[in-house]
Amino acid sequence: MPEGDTVWRTAHALHSALAGQALVRTDFRVPRMATVDLSGRMLLDVTPRGKHLLMRVEGGLTVHSHLGMEGAWRIRADPPGHTDPLRGFGPGHQIRALLATGSHTAAGIRLPVLELVRTSAEFTVVGHLGPDLLGPDWDAAEAERRLLQDPARPLVEALLDQRNLAGVGNVYAAELCFLARTSPWTPVGSLPAGLSARLVGAAKRLLEANKDRLRRRTTNSPRPDRGLAVYGRGNRPCHRCGTPIRTGSHGPPDRVRTVWYCPHCQPTPGDAGQGARSSGT
Repeated sequence: MPEGDTVWRTAHALHSALAGQALVRTDFRVPRMATVDLSGRMLLDVTPRGKHLLMRVEGGLTVHSHLGMEGAWRIRADPPGHTDPLRGFGPGHQIRALLATGSHTAAGIRLPVLELVRTSAEFTVVGHLGPDLLGPDWDAAEAERRLLQDPARPLVEALLDQRNLAGVGNVYAAELCFLARTSPWTPVGSLPAGLSARLVGAAKRLLEANKDRLRRRTTNSPRPDRGLAVYGRGNRPCHRCGTPIRTGSHGPPDRVRTVWYCPHCQPTPGDAGQGARSSGT
């Protein structure tokens, strides 16, 4: 699942392959960009911002994309004389963008957000974001302040809000709650003294540790099947206590999300309710 570490890694791969080169072909397959042609312009830079990608192009333009739940950018090295722009990128109907230089082609696959903005107006698409866990603007104190600004808000929702700290998604939100031995539904205003600062620090360490590897790991185990503590492990035993991992729901009715947790290590405030359910349902 694309989160801040995935986007950081994607941006760096795109920058290495395309930056500093003139685009020889562009093809944007979304209605609002169907007539856009950036060929002949140099791609200057590819920058990650939380879960967003900013591809800056000569002439003061930025291609802004967001990977959502299933999106991806794929890169292909192009041999001289190649003729098939779609080769190696999978089903053509899933491709939303193609950007080619003389040496590489990048394809945006299943992108839920793709738009062209003025580079000077990038704030209109990323200005709402909090401090970026993997960015030069990282500010732990500001991230903690934002995390705690709504005391009644459940911890998992505060962690997922990109206006608080940019880069945390469903995987890290679940894992951070487990590492803190705290129920995902705990109101942030009820966190013990010092825990919010430790959570912010742990989020930074986890994303930094995982940004250069394809398989995420939030535990100390070298085993691939034990790399995550709770995420995606419904009904499997907790690594710490052996209790079966459960799932619960949170969020508004039109955007319900699932979170994984250990009911023994992370007792739910009040009782076992508040959206908790068996992962088998």
